Amino acid sequence: MEVLRPEPVMQTVPRCAMRGSCGPKVVFGKPLPCPYDGPPSEDDVDRDLLTTLCGADFAQGPTCCTTNQLETLRDNLGLAENLISSCPACRNNFRKFWCSFTCSPEQASFLKVTERQLSSTRELAVKSVDFYVSEQFGEGFYNSCKDIKMGATNGYAMDLLGGGAKDYHAFLKFMGDEKDMGSPFQINFPPSPLSSYEPLNVTARNCYDNDLASRCTCIDCLDVCEKLPDIPPPNAEPTCHVGFVSCLTFALLLLYGLAVLSFILGYGLQVTLRRRREKSYERVALATDTASERVASPRSHTRGLVGASSLAQYLDGEDSTGTQSESRRLGRGASLLDPIETVQPRHYRLNTVLRRAFYRLGLFAATYPWLNFAIVFAIFGLLNLGWKRFEVETDPVRLWVAPDSESKLQKEFFDEHFGPFYRVEQVFVTSTVPSGGSSPQDNPPVLTWDHLKYWADVEEDIRSLESSPHGYTLSDVCLKPAGPDGFCVVQSVMAWFGNDLSSYDPDTWQDRLENCAETPVNCLPDFQQPLAPQMVLGLVPEDEEGRKEYLNATAMVITYVVPDSLDKTEQGKAMEWEYTLRDYLQRLSERAPREAGLEIAWSTGISLEEEINKSTNTDIKIVVLSYVAMFFYVAFTLGNGAATRDDEGLWSCLVQWATNLPKFFWQPSASSTLSLDSRLSPKLFPRLPRALFVGSKFTLGLFGIALVILSVGSSVGLFSALGVKVTLIIAEVIPFLVLAVGVDNVFILVHELDRQNLLHGPNAGSGVGAPTWAYGDSYSYGHTTPMSPTRARSGLDSQERELEADHEQEVSLDAGSTPQYLSAEERVARTLAKMGPSILLSTVTETVAFALGALVPMPAVRNFALYAAGSVFLNAVLQITVFVSALVVDLKRVEASRVDCFPCVRMPPRIALLEAPQTGGGLSFLARFIKKRYAPFLLKPLVKGIVLLTFGGILVASVISIQHIELGFDQRLAFPSESYLIPYFDSVDAYLDIGPPVYFVVHDVDVTHRPGQQELCGRFTTCDPYSIANVLEAERKREEVSYISQPAASWIDDFFNWLDPLKDKCCRVRKTNHDIFCEPGESPRRCQTCYANHEPAWNITMNGLPEGEEFMAYLQQWLVSPTDEDCPLAGKASFGDALALSSDGKDVVASHFRTFHKPLKSQADLINAFAAAHRIADDLSEATGATVFAYSLHYVFFDQFAHIIPITEQILGLGLAAVLLVTALLLGSWRTGTIVTSVVALTVVTVMGVMGVWGINLNAISLVNLVISLGIAVEFCAHVARAFMSAGSGLPVDHPAGQKERDERMWIALVDVGPSVLSGITFTKLIGMCVLALTRSKFLEIYYFRMWLTLIVSGALHGLVLLPVVLSLAGGSGFPQQEADEEWMSHAIRNDYEYTPFLADDDSALSD
Repeated sequence: MEVLRPEPVMQTVPRCAMRGSCGPKVVFGKPLPCPYDGPPSEDDVDRDLLTTLCGADFAQGPTCCTTNQLETLRDNLGLAENLISSCPACRNNFRKFWCSFTCSPEQASFLKVTERQLSSTRELAVKSVDFYVSEQFGEGFYNSCKDIKMGATNGYAMDLLGGGAKDYHAFLKFMGDEKDMGSPFQINFPPSPLSSYEPLNVTARNCYDNDLASRCTCIDCLDVCEKLPDIPPPNAEPTCHVGFVSCLTFALLLLYGLAVLSFILGYGLQVTLRRRREKSYERVALATDTASERVASPRSHTRGLVGASSLAQYLDGEDSTGTQSESRRLGRGASLLDPIETVQPRHYRLNTVLRRAFYRLGLFAATYPWLNFAIVFAIFGLLNLGWKRFEVETDPVRLWVAPDSESKLQKEFFDEHFGPFYRVEQVFVTSTVPSGGSSPQDNPPVLTWDHLKYWADVEEDIRSLESSPHGYTLSDVCLKPAGPDGFCVVQSVMAWFGNDLSSYDPDTWQDRLENCAETPVNCLPDFQQPLAPQMVLGLVPEDEEGRKEYLNATAMVITYVVPDSLDKTEQGKAMEWEYTLRDYLQRLSERAPREAGLEIAWSTGISLEEEINKSTNTDIKIVVLSYVAMFFYVAFTLGNGAATRDDEGLWSCLVQWATNLPKFFWQPSASSTLSLDSRLSPKLFPRLPRALFVGSKFTLGLFGIALVILSVGSSVGLFSALGVKVTLIIAEVIPFLVLAVGVDNVFILVHELDRQNLLHGPNAGSGVGAPTWAYGDSYSYGHTTPMSPTRARSGLDSQERELEADHEQEVSLDAGSTPQYLSAEERVARTLAKMGPSILLSTVTETVAFALGALVPMPAVRNFALYAAGSVFLNAVLQITVFVSALVVDLKRVEASRVDCFPCVRMPPRIALLEAPQTGGGLSFLARFIKKRYAPFLLKPLVKGIVLLTFGGILVASVISIQHIELGFDQRLAFPSESYLIPYFDSVDAYLDIGPPVYFVVHDVDVTHRPGQQELCGRFTTCDPYSIANVLEAERKREEVSYISQPAASWIDDFFNWLDPLKDKCCRVRKTNHDIFCEPGESPRRCQTCYANHEPAWNITMNGLPEGEEFMAYLQQWLVSPTDEDCPLAGKASFGDALALSSDGKDVVASHFRTFHKPLKSQADLINAFAAAHRIADDLSEATGATVFAYSLHYVFFDQFAHIIPITEQILGLGLAAVLLVTALLLGSWRTGTIVTSVVALTVVTVMGVMGVWGINLNAISLVNLVISLGIAVEFCAHVARAFMSAGSGLPVDHPAGQKERDERMWIALVDVGPSVLSGITFTKLIGMCVLALTRSKFLEIYYFRMWLTLIVSGALHGLVLLPVVLSLAGGSGFPQQEADEEWMSHAIRNDYEYTPFLADDDSALSD
C-alpha cells in the first residue's frame, strides 16, 4: 500500500490535523481518519452525541471530527468504560484525552500526522501520528486509572486498558500501538514536542477530589482509603532483644554464667576450708583413738542383740568416743545408723500390697503355666476377632484433619455451597540440569524453538488422550468458563501462540512471546482470559534495571484445570482421565530428557492420595530387619547372665582352644598325659561352653518378641472392633515402638530371675558362692552389702583391713548357714514380686502418656496414640502373665540340662568341684563396671556438682534452641523418597510465582436489602468504610501483614455496575416487555438498558439500586449472562460459582470474595498466610456483623498450627501431672516423685531442644513423639527410682547421716538395676531405632529416627546420670522391700544382723 509522508506545517491559528473517516485499512476493519490540514468546522457533527461523549466544552463551536468519527469514538469509549466507569476521575480523563485527540479545534497544535497510507477504499488515510501530551496531564491521567480493579480477573483494569503499564509512558504507548483490538493506526507519543507544537496540557482529574465527577471509592483510589491500624505480621519474632539474642536467651546465659562462677568459687572455698579443718581434725582424732582403745564400747559386747547398739546412747560418755572412732573408720562425715531403725523400718502399705499381689500372680503363672497359657491366649484370641472390622484410612483430609476442625467444617460448607475446589493437573518443564548445577538458578533457559515445538506435540497428545474404559478426553472433563461448547482452561505458553506454531518460525516466535508476556491482553487464549506471565513461566530473571527477561525463563508451567464434584460419578470421570494422564506423564518423564533435553515434574488430581498410600509398602524390609536385629540381640543377650559360676564364655573357650591347638600337633604324646582340667588339653575342634546349648535364651527371646507381635495384633483387633481405623503411621511405627518398649520388661524379668537363681538356685547352697552385694529385699537374707562409694580408705591401716575382712567373712558364713534353695516356681514368683511394681510404674505412665496423645484432634495422630497405648498395655499384661509362665518352663529346662530350641535333647550333668574357685560372684561385666567404677565416680561430691552444671547447661541450651523450633509439616516427607511428587513440590517452591487463591466466604447477611449490600460493596459512595470489599483492598496494601497480593473479586460491585445504563451492551430488556431480558445477540432496536428509564436513576450513591425481589430477579439474570468483550462485567464466567442461592431462588445463602495470597514458599509462609486470613475474617465478622471465614485449599491441613502450641502445653502439662501422681503414689514419696517428674520434664525439654537444632518442625506428629518421650523417659527413671526407694533404711531425710545413707541407697540402686536399664532399656531401644536410619522414608527418618534417637540418648543420660545425682542429694526416705514378718525377723536374728552397707569393703575376699 502506498505510503506518503507530509511536510511539517507551522500552526499559528486553530487548525485540524485530521478529520473525517477514509475507510478501513482492510475489509471489516476499523475506519481510519483522513489527513486534514484545515480549520475546524461545524459541518457533519452530531452535536448531541458530541456533547454526550465529550461534555459541555464541545456544546458549541467548530470541531475536528465528524459524526462517523463520533460513532467510532462512542463504541471505543464504551468498551473501555466497561472497565473504568467505577472511577469517575479516570472515566472523565479518558474521555477528555480521546475527545481532545479526535475533536479538539486546537488539534493541529499537539497532533502531527507523520505518515499516510491508502485505505481499502483507495482513499488517503492516516498511517501514524505524533501526539504531544504534557507530563502533567499524562501523570494525572495514569494515576487516576492505575488502581482501578478488575474484580472478575483479580487484576487491574490497567492490565487490559494499558497492558499492565507501570508508568504513563507505557500506558500511552499501549493505547497508541496499532493492533486489531486497539488503534487501527499508530499513535506515537514523543517525550518532547517540536518547537512549533504545544503539548496537550489540560487539567487531569484526581481520584481523591471531592466532586462527584472525580472522586473514586477506596477500591479504585488508594488515597481515599482509611488506613487500618498497624499490627505486627503473624507469628512475628519477639521484639525484646539484647544485641543479636532475645531477652530470654540473654537472661538464661547470664544466670547460667553466674551459676558456673558461683560453683567454681564455692568449690574452691570449700576445698580450702576443708583442708584447714582436716589438719586440726587429725590431731584431735589421734588422741580420741588412744582413749577408745582403753575403754570398751558398749557395742562391742552387744553385737548379737537386735538394736543393741541403740543402748549405747544411754551409757556413759564413752559413746561419743566410740562413735567418732567408728565414724572415722566409715569415712569422713559418716555416722553409724542405729540398727533398730534399720531392722524395724517404716513400711509403705501400697508397696506391700503390690508386692504380694504380684507374688501371687507370679506363683499362679509359674505353678500352672499351661493353664495360664490357655486362659490368656483365649482372651487375646477373642480380641483378635476384631480384625474382621479392620479398615485402613487413606483419605488425606480424614487422616490429618480433625472431624470437628473449624477448617474442615468450613471446607465442607464451601464444597456444599460452591462446589469442591478444582482438580489441578500441573506440569513444570525445565531444561536438563547440567552436572554442576546445584540450584534452579543454575538451570539453562527452557524457552527455545525446539523445546516449544516438542512441547506443542506433547500438549496435542494430552488433548487427544482417551481414558480406559470409557474413552473420556480432556474436553470431557476440563473446566469450560463459557459453557459446554466453550474451550478448556489450559494455562500454558502455547496458549499465547493459539496452540499452533505453524504461523511462527525460529525468527518470529521470540517477538510474539515477549509481546504476550508484557501485554497478555493482546494474546488472549481460546478461553478468553488473559494469561499473566507468572502463571505460565517460572523463575524469570531480571536485568540490571529490573526488567523481566522472559526469554530466559527457567521453567514453563502448564496447568490443566479440571472441575471437581461431590457427585461420585462426575468425580469418577475426572479420576479415570487422570489415571491415563498420569501414565502418559510417567512415560514422558522417562523419554523427554533423551528426546528433547527436558525434565518434567508433575502432579495430577489423584497423585497426592495415591503417593501417600504407596509409602505403606516401602518399609516392610526395614520393619522385618528391625525385628530380626532385636531378636538376635535379645536371644544372645538374655542368656549371658544365666551361666553357672564356673562356666566359661564362648570367647574365652575359643581363645583357650586357639592357644592350645599348636600343642595338639607339636606334642602328640600329650594326650596320654594326665590333666587335672580337661579344658586345658589341646583338641582339634574347640570345646564349646555348656551355656551355649543349655543356658541360651534363644527360644525365650523369640517368645518375648512373639508376645510383642501378639500385643500389636490384639490392639489392632480391639480398636478395629471399636471402629478406630488403622493409619499408615500405625502400620509403620507401632511395631518399632512396641518392640523397643516391650522388650525392656523381658530383660528386667530375666535379669532378676538370674539373680534369684544365684541366690536361691540349685548351686546356691553355700554362702560363699553368693554375690557379695545385697538386694534390698527379703531374698537377700544375711548377705553383705557393699561399701559406700564415698568411703575414705586412707584412714585405715592394713591391720584394720584384715580385721574388717575377718568380720565380713564371719557375717557371710553366718548367713550361709541358712538354707537358701527355693523351687523354680518360688524363684519366678519372687522375681515378679520384686520387679512387678517397677513394671507397673513404667507401664502405667507410658500407657497414660500415650493415651494423652489421643487428645490431639487429628485422626491419624489420635488413632496412633490409642493403638500405641493399647499395644503397650497389652504387651505388659502378656509379660506379667504368659511370659512369667514361659520363664518357669525355660528355667526347668535349664536345670534339667536340656538344650535350648531342642528340649528333647538332654546334656549329661557336669561334676561340680567343691573346691572350684569363685569366678565373679554372678555379676555381669556391666554390673562390675557400675559397682567398681561408675557408681563410686558419679557419687563424688565434685562430680555431682559438675553433673548438675552440665545438665543445667543442657537445659539452658535446650530452652534457647526451643525458641527456634518452627511450626509446619513438609508434605514431601509423607511420600516415598523416589516419589515423583517430591520434585513436583520442589518445582512449586522454586518456579511458581503466584500464590494460592483464598476465598472470604460471607453468610448470615441479607444482601437483598441496602444495609446488607453496604456491608459487602466497595465501589459506591455509601458503602460501609469497613465493608468486606473495602477492608480486603486495604489489607492488600499491606501485603507483608495480610499475605494478600491481588485485588478481591467483589461480585456485588460488578453486579451493580452491570446495571449501569451507560454500559449499553450489558443488562438489556425488551422495549415491549421489561420482564424479558435480551439475549447477547439481539438487535439494539428491540432492546434497551435495564435502567434506561428507572426512577430513581442508577447512581453511585446506591439510591435506586435494586432491592428485594427486584434484586434477585436481576441477580439471577446476571449469573447466566455470558462474560465477553462486549460486557466483561457479566457474571456467568467470573462469578457463576461465587454465590449460593436458596432452593426457591429468593435469597443469597452465601457468597465469596476471591483473592490471592502472595507466593508462599515455605511452611512458615503457609502457616502465616493461614493465620493472617483468619485474622482478617474475624475482623470482618466483627465489623460487619456477618459471618465471614477464609478458605483456601491448604487451610484444612494447617488448622492444627493455630492451636498446636497451647495443645502441646496442655498435653505435656497433663502428662507430667500424671507422671507425678503415678510415681509419687507407687514410690511412696512426693519428694522422689517430684524429682522423677522433673528429670522426665528435662528429658522432654532436651528432646525439644534437639528439634530446634536438627530441623524438626513442631506439628501433630512431633507432638505425639514428645508425649511418647515423656512416657519412655519415665521408663529410664522408674526402675532406678524404685530401687533407690526400696534400698532405704527408713532414716529420716534430715538425719545427720542422711546424705551418706542416700549415697548408699543410690549406689545399691545403680548396681541393682543399672545393668538392666542399660542393656535392657537403652541398648534394645537403640538397636530398634538405629535400623530406622536405613529407611527410605524421610518422614520416618526425621520424625521417628531422629526424635527417638534423641530421646533414647537423652533418657539414658538423664536416667543414669542426672537422676542418681539428684536423688542422692535430695531423694525421699526409703521404704525397704523387706516385709516385717516373722520369717524376716527370724533370719535377721539368726544371722546376727547388723546394718552392713557401711561395713562391707570392696577389697574384701568376698568382693568382686
